[in-house]
Amino acid sequence: MYQDKIDDYLRKNGFGVFCPKAVLFDMDGVLYDSMPNHARSWHQSMAGFGIDMPEAEAYKYEGMRGVETIKLKVREQLHREISDEEAQRMYAEKSRLFSLCPQAKIMDGVVELQRMIKGDGLKIVVVTGSGQHSLLEKLADDFRGLVSADLIVSSFDVSRGKPDPEPYLKGLAKAGVEPWEAVVVENAPLGVRAAVAARIFTVAVNTGPLPSEMLSAEGASLVFGSMADFRDHWRELYKG
Repeated sequence: MYQDKIDDYLRKNGFGVFCPKAVLFDMDGVLYDSMPNHARSWHQSMAGFGIDMPEAEAYKYEGMRGVETIKLKVREQLHREISDEEAQRMYAEKSRLFSLCPQAKIMDGVVELQRMIKGDGLKIVVVTGSGQHSLLEKLADDFRGLVSADLIVSSFDVSRGKPDPEPYLKGLAKAGVEPWEAVVVENAPLGVRAAVAARIFTVAVNTGPLPSEMLSAEGASLVFGSMADFRDHWRELYKG
């Protein structure tokens, strides 16, 4: 069913074969239904620093490292450059407000999907722009037996966050696979752009308010409406 999409991916990247050995998952909006909490925290924290960041705008920057998002907004609205240290202090306030939000639920369908992936003998990697220790520490517990600490790429592991391909290139390296041996699962336009730049077959799952066309425009090979929908079609993709 998806052979045409696979063939198109191989042709665009000059690869001869598509043989997945690892699946690289984004975290927020893919593993957890956490983006509403992030959006609210971004809006409230940035307002305290004189920066207007509507909740809906948080989805536009989703996947970018927090300090990079802050430096961008300060440059746009306050017309000055700030250091990483100052941006980190501002990000700490965002993280504090996020910690007060209700606990985000695991996305429907994703645990079953990961069990299928593991059952097919593939590795699971998490590639996130998050630098919030509380979220990163939850991963191994919430996805026990599926996600391991040595296969997590966070903002602490990279110097350039999404949309730069570095996070996904690090994910490939940790898994010990080549681009044509992996699948990325993303929900954010900047994340899709990063994965496509890393030359990995990219599946977008639209779990937020942005139009699906934004995900396709960034180069996603497939777009699903939910994690459960992707779960139900995993075997078709895996078998080509």
